[in-house]
Amino acid sequence: MWLDQLLIELNRCGTKGQSAVRFLNENGIHVILHDQPTAARWTLNGQIQLHPRYALGLPSEPYPLSLVVHEVKHLQQGLFTALSVYGEVEAWQLQFSFIKTLTGRYHSNSHSDAILIELMSLEWGMDRSVLHRASILMKAYAGKNYLINLLPLYLCRKKFNSISSENRVDIF
Repeated sequence: MWLDQLLIELNRCGTKGQSAVRFLNENGIHVILHDQPTAARWTLNGQIQLHPRYALGLPSEPYPLSLVVHEVKHLQQGLFTALSVYGEVEAWQLQFSFIKTLTGRYHSNSHSDAILIELMSLEWGMDRSVLHRASILMKAYAGKNYLINLLPLYLCRKKFNSISSENRVDIF
């Protein structure tokens, strides 16, 4: 089966691939094919869904392998980080560094490669201007239907005093 071979190939792709496969196995995460508007996504019920178009190619192709690495990162991040620009930047940078390890480039198209080179040069962190620039670059790469602008830049943690006691409670 194509998905089984995909995971075998991923496990052959160095430490990043092996780490992703180990996380999937240890956490009972299943990779499935599912028709959807995106290339891949993670779900709350512990799945990574790849668009079926990738099964038309070889399971050793770098891009579908990188999608699994990307989505595993989101599952590792947790819900609130994964649903932020901060979480997307971390996952994109991991995904495209993985691709570059396999192919020597971020992308075969020179225009897309230039966008990704700039994205990869950004220092990942909580700097609002960097996260804003990253969201512009991600949209330039992915296209107008990529809805990165709907995500908060990062998770805001606020401390609130509990009404019933003086203990502080983290609210996410």
